[in-house]
Order: sequence, then structure tokens, then C-alpha cells
Amino acid sequence: MTIKPRKIAVVGTGLVGSSCAFALVNQCVCEEILMIDINEERAKGEAWDLTHGVEFMSQRTKIKNGSYAECKDVDVIIITAGAPPKQGQTRLDTLGVSAKICESIVKPIMDSGFNGIFIIASNPVDIITYHVWKLSGLPKNQVIGTGTTIDTSRLKNFLSQYLDEVDVRSIHAYSMGEHGDSQMVPWSNVSIAGKAFLTMRKENEELAKINLDEIVEKTAKAGWEIYARKGTTYYGIASCTVGIIKSIFHDEKKILPVSALLNGEYGEENVYAGVPTIIGKNGVEKVIEIDMTLEELHKFKESINILRDYMSKIGY
Repeated sequence: MTIKPRKIAVVGTGLVGSSCAFALVNQCVCEEILMIDINEERAKGEAWDLTHGVEFMSQRTKIKNGSYAECKDVDVIIITAGAPPKQGQTRLDTLGVSAKICESIVKPIMDSGFNGIFIIASNPVDIITYHVWKLSGLPKNQVIGTGTTIDTSRLKNFLSQYLDEVDVRSIHAYSMGEHGDSQMVPWSNVSIAGKAFLTMRKENEELAKINLDEIVEKTAKAGWEIYARKGTTYYGIASCTVGIIKSIFHDEKKILPVSALLNGEYGEENVYAGVPTIIGKNGVEKVIEIDMTLEELHKFKESINILRDYMSKIGY
């Protein structure tokens, strides 16, 4: 009997990539991790550092640095390599450089015979995920962006502060569209214990005082607030990335607002955006088309239009 170990490659071993690897080891998600970086010494150092902590985990994980040629039998590849935004830039402003980096990564990976699932964390994540899908030639379900998973987590944390610290996992809400400044929240779908948040606002004077637009803006800018204080973000996005992978490996069918290809949903086609999606052993198993008000749908489409405008800058 042959038991195949679950194997994950992390491309880009900066703060996001190394945090993803640590979360994978700490949560015992897989048996093997391959660290890949243009800076081979950096990848080697990260692999050694992670390996020295395995004794204290509840499962053994083999970690090593490697190359694209070793990706043939990898189950999931996490791409974190990209251009970090400079002061005053948005995530979209990094597109040109990130797209070129992506092109240098995807071809050698596919040349190895890889046929697993890509998880993209590089920004601007929606467009880079589309780019990887096109470059790889893989089915759409096998190329997934982290999308608005991190934004949704931030949104729930902000809402929890107004709801007597209710556990964020008991708040049902989504941030959707671009992982960026144009993201939107379909408030008509937000609920706590099955009760609509908008109804709760009508019954509670304190909740009624909340400016919903300000919460959306606060959610969109949360990453920049962290950036201003510590230079970048990595723990949150690493946790989101590993959460997606766990749903794949355990066939959880969990609904997460990843960046998935739209094929008629919400009246949109041929674009990746953050939308509620069932994630299972096949990757993207179904995009959930939630009901939105006309105003909410309009905001969602405005976000999609911004993504399309930037997609055209790299020939799409």
C-alpha cells in the first residue's frame, strides 16, 4: 500500500510566504513543504528555521528549499511573490511588476508537469489570479486567489466590537469584489444567529448610529493601517491562505469569499473577484450567487469595472 504525503510548495519566502509555511507547520496541514525563492539562500534559511521547530509540533513535517522542477507532484502551490506597494501606492499600482514576476514563475512550474491547485496571495490578487489562470492553462477551479477572505475577517472583527464582542465565527458577513479600495459589503446578507443585522439596527439605538459606509472604508483600509505601523501584513493573510488549503485537503465544502472566476454569476464573465465560494477537494466547487439589493449589485459591478480597467493594462 502506498500513502501519498500531502505536499505544498511556497513560492516567495518573504514575510508572507514564511508566515504561510509556519502556519502550515503549526497547524499540521501537510507532510512536506517546498520553499522556493529567487534568493535560494533565503529559502534555505527559512526551511532550516522551520525545521528546527518541528520537534515541538504534534506532527512531523519535512521542509526543504527547492526549485520549480520539483513541483510535479505538489498538491498545492502558494504564490506570494510580488511587488510590495510603495508609499502612496494602491495594490493595483503594483500590477505591472507583479505580473512580470508571475510570468517568470508559472511557466517553469507548468513545465515540471504540475497539475495541482494554485493559491494566489500576491497583489493585486484578483488580477494576478486571472493572470496565473491564463498562463497555466489549468481549469478555473484549480486557480484560486485569497480574494476578500482577509477583508471579510477584518469586517467581522469590526462588527464584533459593536456586538458585545460576539465571536467573529458567529457573524455571517462578506466583503466582496476587489481585494482593495473598491470592495463592497452586501449588508442585506449580514446576520448574527440568523437575525438580519439591518433588522437589529432598527431595534437598537446604538447599532443604528453606526455608519455602514465608514465600516466598509475601515475594512478596506485596515491593511494600510497595519502597513503604516509595521511595514506590511502577513499573519492575517497567511491564516486565510492556510484556511483555504485546509478546506481543500479535508473536503470541507466551506464557503469562503475567495477570488474565483465568474462565469455568468452576478451578470459578470471572464473576471476574477472575491465572491462566496464553496471550497472542497476540487478547489473551487461552486460560486454562490447571493441575493443583493440593486444598490449593492451596482456597487459590486463598480468594483468589477475597476478590475477590468486594470486588467487591460496587461493585455486582457
